[in-house]
Amino acid sequence: MYDSVYPTRTARFGVALIDSGVLKLKNRACAEDMRPIDDSCGCMTCKLYSRAYLHHLVQRGVPSAAILVTYHNVAYTQGLTRRLRAAIKEQRLPDWVRSYIKGMFPHRDVPQWAVDALDVAGISLPDDICDKRPAHDFDRELRDGAYRPPGGLPG
Repeated sequence: MYDSVYPTRTARFGVALIDSGVLKLKNRACAEDMRPIDDSCGCMTCKLYSRAYLHHLVQRGVPSAAILVTYHNVAYTQGLTRRLRAAIKEQRLPDWVRSYIKGMFPHRDVPQWAVDALDVAGISLPDDICDKRPAHDFDRELRDGAYRPPGGLPG
């Protein structure tokens, strides 16, 4: 999420960042949706433009669509960083992360890499947040030739 180009690159494809994941403004569901990208966002884009209007711009490839969605995505990322920083300062990071993950993956389909990374960071996810799967043993999988990256092997 904190890749330096992620908020802007995704915006160029008409994808807005929201707490429940991403909002693909090209999708037909946005065509008549008069709500802002995010009701809780105070950015200029969310204050002035509806999902329907942004859908219209994105569908037609209007350059200002990327600018407006970028504005939102950068504001979203800044807000997310502020919330994360506050959770750290208030010593409630594990609970904040669990709450964020629960909102991001309401169907408990948390990617295994995220489960593994959080486990290494000392943040366990309870059963109501994610389906329990055994942690990947990448060293063993590589040694045994069993590891297959997402999308398969090149060549």
